[in-house]
Amino acid sequence: MSAPDPDSPDSPDRIATDQVRAGAERAAAERNRRHPNPLLSAPDEPPPAVPDAAIARPTVVPASSTASMVLSIAGQIGQSMLTAITEVPDEQSETGMKDEAPHPDDAPDRLLDLLEFLRTRLAGDYEMDEFGFDPAFADAVPLNLLRPLYKNWFRVEVRGAENIPATGGALIVANHSGAIPVDALMTAVAVREERGRHLRILGGDLVFQTPVLSTLARRAGATLAANPDAERLLSSGELVGVWPEGYKGIGKPFSERYKLQRFGRGGFVSAALRTGVPIVPCSIVGAEEIYPIIADVPALARLLGLPYLPVTPFFPLLGPLGAVPLPSKWLIEFGPPIQPDETGPQAAEDPILVFDLTDRIRQTIQQTLYSLLVQRRSVFF
Repeated sequence: MSAPDPDSPDSPDRIATDQVRAGAERAAAERNRRHPNPLLSAPDEPPPAVPDAAIARPTVVPASSTASMVLSIAGQIGQSMLTAITEVPDEQSETGMKDEAPHPDDAPDRLLDLLEFLRTRLAGDYEMDEFGFDPAFADAVPLNLLRPLYKNWFRVEVRGAENIPATGGALIVANHSGAIPVDALMTAVAVREERGRHLRILGGDLVFQTPVLSTLARRAGATLAANPDAERLLSSGELVGVWPEGYKGIGKPFSERYKLQRFGRGGFVSAALRTGVPIVPCSIVGAEEIYPIIADVPALARLLGLPYLPVTPFFPLLGPLGAVPLPSKWLIEFGPPIQPDETGPQAAEDPILVFDLTDRIRQTIQQTLYSLLVQRRSVFF
């Protein structure tokens, strides 16, 4: 019996080969059906033509629209700059204490607040008190500019904020240092941040003799350090801040840091006694190191009409760069308030009692300074 021809259509090998080839063709056809090859498929029909009238074409922008566009871009840039240098303020509770975790959705729109502030300035739709204080200006300009310095540069830590009355008049008495009164500004920011109140600073005469600075200071709430002004503010329920060391405190050399100078004749105590408001001692650690004064030039200071002309390790050697304050770590502690109710307003006429109370406040602040210096880990941390 002869072997079957492998090329014969009826041979088993040929039948098996044809079946395998047919199966491969069916598999390829199925793959092409599910995933067609765009190179082998027929082209789609072209999209319908769009009429020329329906095509958007550039037009000339009128002048009014151009101005609106410029203002919009300027507003976006301003918002970016404002976001970069400021932070959203904490929500204030009914008692004046800040909330620990304010919801971001409750934060006001900074840009809208800024635009509203500018609108009221241009329209003259704002109010000032008899001292020239403009609350909206104080929140919009100096507070926003000082807040990054307060939180990020000096990293101010506040203690005893609950000792500041939430309402009514009170007198905050603090130590003074730092070549320029940065400590007064940081104290004002601390009061606003922690208690939601404006601090009315009693400033030196040099501040109000300087053009532009005088207007800015009064708009921010400062006024001249004089008993009549202090008494009127305290009687109207304002929170007043005083730094009794004056120029002697901020102009003292670095070798005498944290050693309190004389507190004057106790005029601030007399004002508190006459108005019956509590006195809150305030101790500030950190301001002594921002501009370490190593020398003074009294002759040049008198020529320029200044109370002193400080020389620091960086100023005037480094020029404007030497005016940048060193980033020292700050601690501000508000002590328990001293109530003058026991003595009565007539005690303001007794010089011995006024002097004793002044010395008591001075000693309280001095002892607190020593305690804070022990607690502080280092000058810059």
